[in-house]
Amino acid sequence: MSDTPMAWGRVREMAPFEVMMWRAEAGDARFRSPVLAVEILDTTPDRDRLAAAVDWATRMVPRFRERVREPLAGVGTPYWIHDLEFDLHYHLRRVRLPGSGPGFWDELGPIAEQFMMTPFDRTRPPWEAMLVEGLPGGRAAFLIKLHHVLTDGLGVVQLLSQLHSRRREHDDTKPQPPAPATVAPDPLDEVDRLVRREVGVVPATVRAARDVLGALGHPLSAVRDTAHYLNSAARVLSPPAGGASELLRPRGSSWRFAALDVAFADLRAAGKAAGGTFNDAYLAALLGGFRTYHERMGHPVAADTTLRTSVPVSVRRPEDAAGGNRWAPARLRAPMGIADPAERIRAVGAQMRAAREEPALQSTDVVAPLLARLPGPLLALVAGGTTGGTDLQASNVPGLRSEAFLCGARIERVYPFAPLPGCAAMISVVTHGDTCCVGANLDAAAITDRELFAGCLAAGFAEVLALHPGAAEPVVAG
Repeated sequence: MSDTPMAWGRVREMAPFEVMMWRAEAGDARFRSPVLAVEILDTTPDRDRLAAAVDWATRMVPRFRERVREPLAGVGTPYWIHDLEFDLHYHLRRVRLPGSGPGFWDELGPIAEQFMMTPFDRTRPPWEAMLVEGLPGGRAAFLIKLHHVLTDGLGVVQLLSQLHSRRREHDDTKPQPPAPATVAPDPLDEVDRLVRREVGVVPATVRAARDVLGALGHPLSAVRDTAHYLNSAARVLSPPAGGASELLRPRGSSWRFAALDVAFADLRAAGKAAGGTFNDAYLAALLGGFRTYHERMGHPVAADTTLRTSVPVSVRRPEDAAGGNRWAPARLRAPMGIADPAERIRAVGAQMRAAREEPALQSTDVVAPLLARLPGPLLALVAGGTTGGTDLQASNVPGLRSEAFLCGARIERVYPFAPLPGCAAMISVVTHGDTCCVGANLDAAAITDRELFAGCLAAGFAEVLALHPGAAEPVVAG
């Protein structure tokens, strides 16, 4: 078997959108962009075996032994270089829960929240992992924290599907690539790269804009097409229309987590029963949870009330390199006030179909190269204006449908937690086996009662699942 590393994360320079994320958090910590996966394991892995496995993963994916280097004088695009002082001891941690009760989330949740909120050391590869021992029944949790500049949700699934084993027993036939050679940056090579890159970016951006605008001055039909595109770009790049929720208006810098289990087949069947998709049912359930939370907090919700919602849509193509970020935001005036779950599924489904058909869904490729050149503080202002007006961001990522193992431990659940770029809540779902693992990252200033919100979210899923008779009840992680 070849000892060649995986072809994941091979692009040396950051994409413009990744540059925006990297620099915006340097200008304002509220825009920090970690992505966290909480894997629940059915047993506790041997410590030495786990350390060896993580070391193997960094050899299989050399990007995990690389750090971000800013270009000379801060001008140009950050890029990846080998970390000459890579230290696995820094990146892999271990803690133990003190309790031994039947539940674990009350103790694991705060550890995961603090782990995710702690900023990355920007002089090291931007990832960390933590083994949490002491869960009931001899179980454990493995926390994997990546900076969003490494990849998006689908990129994480690509990664884990290749790194996790399909069997409990050790596989001694796996490739064993050596650690990548560490080469110090060559200043002359850096200058050459910078010049070539910067000379090419602006013309490329101009060409992209020209493709959009070039028809001006030509036939009237082309002008109409261009105006149509510009209107579409405004819809894609602007905050969702409609008024923001007064209840959720406060924003802070502290995050709180909630997690739920929902049966995948039941939620898909419920969506189909109302003429919608799995994603339509998922979004409708979230909106039902928000409606109930508003009402329980003393904020009545009228039938025509909407919630400013953004849904990342993957624009990844089969020929795109593995890793990195390939997504664009779909903006919705999501129908929070519709009480009937079937009607809500149809309404949100119609908005999603319209959003996916926006001609400018990839328009961030046009403006991002220019925005990425703004200083960090100014970029934070721009990012805040775009995402701060959103109350809910919701993502849906297909996960691993077959059994997966980490160092002899079966992975029972994978709860995803994505960053909060100024919005009140970021709720993600990953399908793991037959279970939808729902992870909610909540702004503690906007959603002040986490336990109440988790219960309302479960109620939102329950009223959607009721469309499919016999469906299992959602379960709040505890």
